Amino acid sequence: MADKLKFMLALLLVAAGVAGFYLLGDKAMILRVLSVLAGLGAGAAVAWFTAPGQRFFDFSQEAVVETKKVVWPSRKETMQTTGIVFAFVLAMAIVLWLTDKTLEWVLYDLVLGWKK
Repeated sequence: MADKLKFMLALLLVAAGVAGFYLLGDKAMILRVLSVLAGLGAGAAVAWFTAPGQRFFDFSQEAVVETKKVVWPSRKETMQTTGIVFAFVLAMAIVLWLTDKTLEWVLYDLVLGWKK
């Protein structure tokens, strides 16, 4: 029950930050943005002290660890893969264009006789 109350408080703090953005409509934009950021920060701080918030924090730490385990492609591999994708797209564009023009010729010239 306490976690639900903390989440409600966190949501209210975020809503207060957003409301501050609109209530400070005649003030400088930096104050309006700071209002939203303060609401988000306060809401996140309150939500962090709940059990689901702690689980989310643990999950995010594990995600960072898993991301560090990924073997990212080198620049050369990335450029080669990008080149292959561009070549395939160009080849498919040519095939589709030829198919379109062939069907146009067959239908309009041979079957219907519209183009003479």
